[in-house]
Amino acid sequence: MMAASAFIYTGPEFGQKNEAIQQLKQKHLKTFGSVDEYSFYASETKLNDIFSLLQNGSLFSAGRFAIIKNAEVIKKKEDIALVAEWVAIAKKDPSSCVVFVSDENAVDKKLSNLVPKENQKIFWELFENQKEAFVRNFFKSMGLDIETDAIEAVLDMVENNTEAIKRNCERFAYLFPKGSSISQENIEDVLVHTREESAFTLFDALAEANQNETERLDSALTILQNILQSKSRAGIQIIAGLTYSFRKLRTWQELHKNTRPSDFDLKIKGFSSKRAQTQYRKAGSLWTAEDVVLILALLSKTDMELRSANVALEETLMTSLVYGIHTKRDFYA
Repeated sequence: MMAASAFIYTGPEFGQKNEAIQQLKQKHLKTFGSVDEYSFYASETKLNDIFSLLQNGSLFSAGRFAIIKNAEVIKKKEDIALVAEWVAIAKKDPSSCVVFVSDENAVDKKLSNLVPKENQKIFWELFENQKEAFVRNFFKSMGLDIETDAIEAVLDMVENNTEAIKRNCERFAYLFPKGSSISQENIEDVLVHTREESAFTLFDALAEANQNETERLDSALTILQNILQSKSRAGIQIIAGLTYSFRKLRTWQELHKNTRPSDFDLKIKGFSSKRAQTQYRKAGSLWTAEDVVLILALLSKTDMELRSANVALEETLMTSLVYGIHTKRDFYA
């Protein structure tokens, strides 16, 4: 059974994906006038609880709009059955809209079979020339010019998706008067000193093969501390980001296992940018395919421990996780 109220949005281009979700939400709001909004992680909240909430309705809103992230983990027979049951209900009562979201390129086929093909979209990473044009146009929209070398610096220092580029570059509108021409030196000065730490910068630090082991570990632990101190209960979000990064490393290793991948193969797997290729080439020199399997198991184990542990243990568990990923000592003991 299929329902127009179910959507699947996947892929690594977070900015365009989030814009599409916002457009869906606005369309749903226009249809029903008032809408309750929800956001869940499939890895954290039981689907039964999510769909029960959506089916119970609201005294104050005519519609409901839910985003279910990490949808790639929806694979179990009982979970697919719950989705199928909700889809059947939503076909008769479209007041609830659910968007299944994943940073992977696809979700389980059993899940995608429940959603109309026209309601599914993969948001691919932009080509290099598209990223360069996006950066130039974004600065132009803020009344700023940007030099070619500066564009390259942005793409070298920032995650290569439009959401991250906007988030990191919008501050230039407050730091420079309109009409300014932004140089490579300006980019480096601002982004280095105001960089927002995340699971992705933590992965970068862990994978920095140009540093020695002590430097890599010190850098990674410093970033971890900064994240934990700035955000409450950040451990689970960090694990989600690291899991995504190591799954991507596994994909990189599979692409290079027996052959040299084409530019097209690299693009559809999310490695079209020079930055991503350099990043995962470095990571691949530090961890073997066997290491990655064990790291993913360690991430899953730590995730479960965090969910059942007292918040006071978060720093200890996360520090042990980073140390284990770095040294591999936990897996081979």
